[in-house]
Amino acid sequence: MAWKALRSALEAVYLRRLNRKLEGLPRPRHVAIMLDGNRRWARGAGHTDVREGYRVGGAKVTDFLHWCADAEISHVTLWMLSDDNLHRPAAELGPLLDIIEETVRRVCATDAPWEIEIIGALDLLPGDTARVLKEAAATTTGRGGLKVDVAVGYGGRREIVDAVRAAFDKHIRAGGDPRDLAADFDLEHITDNLYSPAGHDTDFVIRTSGEQRLSGFLLWQSAYAEVHFVDVLWPAFRQLDLLRALRSYAARERRYGR
Repeated sequence: MAWKALRSALEAVYLRRLNRKLEGLPRPRHVAIMLDGNRRWARGAGHTDVREGYRVGGAKVTDFLHWCADAEISHVTLWMLSDDNLHRPAAELGPLLDIIEETVRRVCATDAPWEIEIIGALDLLPGDTARVLKEAAATTTGRGGLKVDVAVGYGGRREIVDAVRAAFDKHIRAGGDPRDLAADFDLEHITDNLYSPAGHDTDFVIRTSGEQRLSGFLLWQSAYAEVHFVDVLWPAFRQLDLLRALRSYAARERRYGR
C-alpha cells in the first residue's frame, strides 16, 4: 500500500510537469485512437475470460475522454469494433457487443458536455445493438463541448465505398444524371459523405498495444495525420501515456505532403 501511494504521488508530480511542458505547444484538434490489446491484457492479468479485458477497457473510455477534454482536444474518434470483427464467432461477438453497448450508454449518460455520434456500417450490426447505440447517442445531441465519434462495425475501405454510394444517391434523388456526377466527381464528394460530418481531417492517430499498423482506420481522414504507437495495452493506458503522445505530436513538423 505504501508503494502504491508513493507511486501515485510521483505520477501526479510527473503529470503536472508534462502539462507544464505542453503549455503553448501545438496540439491536435482531432485525436483518433485504436483501443487495442484488451484480450492480451486480460490474459496477462490472469483472467481466463478475455471479456474482462473488454470490460476494463470499456471503463477506461470515460477517463480517456476527460483527459482529452482537459488537454483541450476538441474531437475524439474511438475505434471500438471493426467490420472485420463482426465475423468473430457468435459466442465471442455477442458479449463484446454487450460491453460496447454498456460503454456507450455510460459515456452518453454522463453530465459531461460531450456530443456522441456512432459511425460505421451500422446496418451490419444486430438490429438491437444498432438501436441501443443510436438511441444513447441521440440523448447527447446539442450538448456541444467535446465531439466524440464511436466507430463500431467500422472499416476505412467500406467507409469510402459508402461515401461514393451516398454521393450518387443524393445526386440521383435530386434529379441529376449519374453520368454528370461521374464526370465531375472530385475529392469533396467523398469528404462530404463520410460517416462523420465533423471528422474530415484527423490530426493524430494513436494505437495502443504495440501493434504498428493502421488497419484501415480512418483511411481517408488520416492521409496527413501524425501517428503514434504505444506499447501499453488499452486497459492499462494512463493519462501520462496520452500526455507523452501529445508531447511527441508537439515535437513534429507537419508537412501535409509538401
